[in-house]
Amino acid sequence: MHYCITIQHPAHVHFFKHAIRELRSDGHDVSVFARDKEVAVDLLDAYDIDHEVLVDGQSNGIQGLLVDQPRWEYRLLQRAREERPDVMAAIGGTAVAHVATICGAKSVVFTDTEHAPGNTITFPFADEIWTPACFTDETRVTHERYDGYHELAYLHPNRFDPDPSVLDSVDLEPDDRFVVLRLVSWDASHDMGESGFDDVTDVVDRLEATGARVLITSETELPSRLEDNRATVPPHRMHDLLAYADLFVGEGATMAVESAVLGTPAVYVNTLRMGYTDEIEAKYGLLYNCQGSYRHHNALETAVDILTDDTDWEERRQQLLAETVDTTDVILNALDDSRN
Repeated sequence: MHYCITIQHPAHVHFFKHAIRELRSDGHDVSVFARDKEVAVDLLDAYDIDHEVLVDGQSNGIQGLLVDQPRWEYRLLQRAREERPDVMAAIGGTAVAHVATICGAKSVVFTDTEHAPGNTITFPFADEIWTPACFTDETRVTHERYDGYHELAYLHPNRFDPDPSVLDSVDLEPDDRFVVLRLVSWDASHDMGESGFDDVTDVVDRLEATGARVLITSETELPSRLEDNRATVPPHRMHDLLAYADLFVGEGATMAVESAVLGTPAVYVNTLRMGYTDEIEAKYGLLYNCQGSYRHHNALETAVDILTDDTDWEERRQQLLAETVDTTDVILNALDDSRN
């Protein structure tokens, strides 16, 4: 079989990396086409995944949808006509759904984001749509559902074993308490009009007052006094850092869920709500959603409480793992009918 997998975001590299390796090791041809967004290409290089960059750079927000999307789809169409894949797959999958329809390939779309603007122009063209069971959707489009989350494609214990040497790179000892703070740019199309913290300096001050060190990963510029807090780990080592953190606090849902499935409690601060963040809070208590006009205050109160209590987070993680699946197996079953 010949597969085409597209990468539009760093998280997509993590999601597909194990499936790509297994398909290739089984003798299948896998073409990986990427957009050069943030550190996506750096991750492909770090994981030694052969790929081809079709679009250099990407505008965010509405411009990204109206200007860059047609360019991306056109170049993907050109390559798909040359490669003639049997199956095309992606997260989000707008381009894949359109191009596969034209080329006669099967399209498989994975998504966990109910509010993504592209859903309405993707779902009608996709042959299969795979979502977590907690995905809340009102489009009445048939989905294949599974008990799990995107992040378990690469952070399930079958796929990931944290490396404590990451602590050396940030000058931490194993017994040191630290918090990972994530700030987003709010430029993505699905983030337009949303917001998180009111004042990042206040966040750092409050967290440091508990005696914890605060390491920041940010898509935006930081106030000069906070530059020393910036986490200086390579992108492919971030999951190691999250696994050893005492707490995650941030505006990004992906990293919040990554932390939660690793057993690190997560405080998610964003006016957006999603099915998977709601479920992890309600069922497992590993993630705390903070929305509404008091989200900044509530998030800090929650974070301080977590840093001063003795909850057994690993026990909660084990419950989550017992009730969910290795999502890479889901990907492989979706792409390779011979496995079913």
